[in-house]
Amino acid sequence: MNPQNGTGRPSRVSEDARLTLLMDALREPVLRRVIQALGLGEGSRGLDVGCGPGLPTRLLADAVGPAGHVTGLDIRCDMVAQATQCAEPQGWSGRVSFRHGDVHDLPFGDNEFDWAWSSDCVGYASMDPLPPLREMARVIQPGGTLAVAAWSSQQLLPGFPQLEAHLNATAVGIAPFTSGQRPERHFLRGLGWMEEVGLSEVRARSFVHGVQAPLEPDERDALAALLHMRWGGAQSAVAPEDWDLFMLLCDPNSPQCILDAPDYHGFFTYTLFCGSVPS
Repeated sequence: MNPQNGTGRPSRVSEDARLTLLMDALREPVLRRVIQALGLGEGSRGLDVGCGPGLPTRLLADAVGPAGHVTGLDIRCDMVAQATQCAEPQGWSGRVSFRHGDVHDLPFGDNEFDWAWSSDCVGYASMDPLPPLREMARVIQPGGTLAVAAWSSQQLLPGFPQLEAHLNATAVGIAPFTSGQRPERHFLRGLGWMEEVGLSEVRARSFVHGVQAPLEPDERDALAALLHMRWGGAQSAVAPEDWDLFMLLCDPNSPQCILDAPDYHGFFTYTLFCGSVPS
């Protein structure tokens, strides 16, 4: 947790929050499309579980309009403080709020929300997804929507498919999944989770977001950070020549940085699983 100043807010942005905020340049367009596909009701009230610095919370608030309200919840106090700090100067007062809490024991009553959402958290982190999904379903009114979405694939090293395959096959490459994990607990088996917690009208959909040269400065910064976040811990698990090539291609200061290639194109996907709480 960050050192606090007299206002109770972080005196500096935590490294995790900084990286998440940097990734928002890449995530925002695709998350907008994912949220739009849900068709959340105008004026509805919802819960964003694992809100981080608050981007999904604000996008969800856009979707439900000025008469709606979204509560963002995160287990980390520094993330809650950062989300509050980001929202205040953008005129979101009254439309979003943030609080500390654990998805395994949500600090809300039964049937309190019209819908609940989680992105890159529930079902994606290395935890049994069923208890938090049941807890989310508890706080949703009958007939309401429960939705989880997460990063599900990427192709970010065009021209180097073998290198990318080697990196993806490492422990960090498959994170947050782990070798030995039960197949039915892999994120892309989310349809089964929804059925196990008793939801109806269960459905899945994947969304693609592409980036291409010339990259905007914020896109380039975000992609450079993403490449190291995704595979930066793979050195001990790949051949030395693979690691040397990865570092050459992904160093933003390298003359061979792949992000500066005039024909660069990459993409990633987000996958959405959702269903309705039975009446």
